[in-house]
Amino acid sequence: MTAPAPRSLPDLLRRSAARYPDRPAVVDGARPVSYAELDAASDRIAARLVAAGVRRGDRVGIHLPKSAEAVAGVYGILKAGAGYVPLDPQAPVARLRGIATDCGISALVTDARGSAGALADLPGLFTVLVADLSAPTAEPAGPEVPLPRTGPDDLAYVLYTSGSSGSPKGVTLTHGNGLAFVEWAAQELDLSAHDRLSSHAPLHFDLSIFDLYAAAYAGAAVVLVPVKALVFPVDLAQFIEDARVTVWYSVPSALTLLVRQGSLTAGCFPQLRVVLFAGEVFPAPALRSLMAGVPHARFVNLYGPTETNVCTWYDVTRPPSSDTPVPIGRPIAGTTAVVVGDDGRLVAAGQSGELLISGPTVMRGYWGDPDRTARALVRNPAGAPAYRTGDIVRRNADGELVFLGRRDHQVKTRGYRVELAEIEAALYRHPAVTECAVIAVPDELVTNRLVACLVLSAPAAPPGLARSCRDRLPRYMIPDRFEFFETLPRTSTDKIDRTALEAAVRAGGSVPA
Repeated sequence: MTAPAPRSLPDLLRRSAARYPDRPAVVDGARPVSYAELDAASDRIAARLVAAGVRRGDRVGIHLPKSAEAVAGVYGILKAGAGYVPLDPQAPVARLRGIATDCGISALVTDARGSAGALADLPGLFTVLVADLSAPTAEPAGPEVPLPRTGPDDLAYVLYTSGSSGSPKGVTLTHGNGLAFVEWAAQELDLSAHDRLSSHAPLHFDLSIFDLYAAAYAGAAVVLVPVKALVFPVDLAQFIEDARVTVWYSVPSALTLLVRQGSLTAGCFPQLRVVLFAGEVFPAPALRSLMAGVPHARFVNLYGPTETNVCTWYDVTRPPSSDTPVPIGRPIAGTTAVVVGDDGRLVAAGQSGELLISGPTVMRGYWGDPDRTARALVRNPAGAPAYRTGDIVRRNADGELVFLGRRDHQVKTRGYRVELAEIEAALYRHPAVTECAVIAVPDELVTNRLVACLVLSAPAAPPGLARSCRDRLPRYMIPDRFEFFETLPRTSTDKIDRTALEAAVRAGGSVPA
C-alpha cells in the first residue's frame, strides 16, 4: 500500500522515522541523532507547547545556535501547529525584540544557557527549554496531549529579511510552499537515505529549508557545519572530507573562499556528488576552478528570493567558457516565470525586464504588512498571481533566464543607467581580484559616483586594474575610484553587506583609479 503524500513538513520526519528509525537524521559534531530520537524529541517539545496554550497558526520564536537541539525545536514547533520564527543568536538585541514584537510570538524555544535573556521580559511569552539530546533521559516526557494535524495552507515559518525601509520584513511561508520546493529538489537530485547533506546556512536563512526538509524527505542525514569550519577554508575542506558530505549547498562566497584558500587538490572530495549554490552570483573564474577540482560532481545554480523559495534552476554541465555568470535557468516543476517591462507587459525575446514568479512556492505575504504585500504580489500578464522579484533578467538564445542585476542596484550616473553587477563581472575578470562589490555614492555633479570595493589576492594594488575595466566597459561605467579591503563586510547570511560597505567607504580614504 502506498503511503499517503505528505501534507506538512513534519510528515517528512514522521515518514522517515517509520522507515529508517535507526539511521542518522542529524550529525552534530561527533553526535549522530537518529530519526527515531529526533521524532521523539520533537514530539516532547510540541506537547509542551500545546499544553502551554500554543495553537494552530501561532508564531513561536526559536533562539538557539545551529545544533541537533535546534532542529528538534523547529520540528517541535511545526508539530504543535505553529509557525517557527528563527531568531539569529548573533543579532543585536533591538533587532530580536523588534522581530518578536512585530510577529507577535507567543512562545520561545531556547536552551538553558540564558541566550534569550533579551526576550525574557516580553509580556505573555512562554519559554520552552530544549534539553541536550545527547542525554535524553534528562528531559522528562511531555504531557499526553493530542497534537494538531496541519496541512499545506497552514503557516510553517516566518523568515525576516532586510527591508528597503530599514526595518526587517517577515516573509510568511506555508507548509505547501516548502513542500513544493523540497519534493522537487529531492526528486531532481535523486536524494536517498545514503546521502549526507551539509547544513551551512543558519536557520533564519532560506537556504536551510533544503538542508532540513529535503534530507527528511529522503531519510538522509543533515551534517551541521561546525563554527570553526565556517571561518577557516582549510578547516571547511577538511570537514567536507571527514564528514563524507555527498550534497553541498551554500552561497557562492563560501565556495569562492574554499577555492582561494582551502588548499584544494585535483580530484578532492571523491564522495561529493552534488554542489548546489544560490543567493548571489558565483564569479565564473572561481566556479571554473572548483569544477576543475571536483570534476565528478554535479553543479547546480539555484535561484529564488526568500519570497519564492527556490523557483528556477540551471544545471552547470561544463565549466563556464567565459567570465559571464552562468544563467539562473528555467522554472522548477509547477512554477511559471515571465519577464515584463515597466508597463507590466511581456518583453520581446532577448530584451531585459523584471522577473515575475507564479506557482506553489510563492509566499502568502509579509507578516502584518498588507500594503507591502499588495505591492509585491501582483498579477502576471496571463492574470495569474505572481511575485515581483525586483530582479532584472533576460532570456538567452537557449531560452534560459540570465540574471542581470537588481532593480534597486540599477543606478544613474552622468545621465546613464548602469547595472552595478555588470561592473562587478568585469572586475572579477582581473586575476588579482578575489572579491568585489560596486556601490554608488551620491554626488551633486554626476548623480552618483561609482566606487569599486575590492579584496585582492596580493596586498599591493595591481597595475592595470583601471585599464582592465576600460578594456571591457564603456567610459561611464568605469569606477571613479577603488577601495581596498582585507575582507568585505557580510550579513549573517554570508552575503556582502552593502549598507556596511557604504558606511565604510564614506568613513575611509580612497585610492585613485
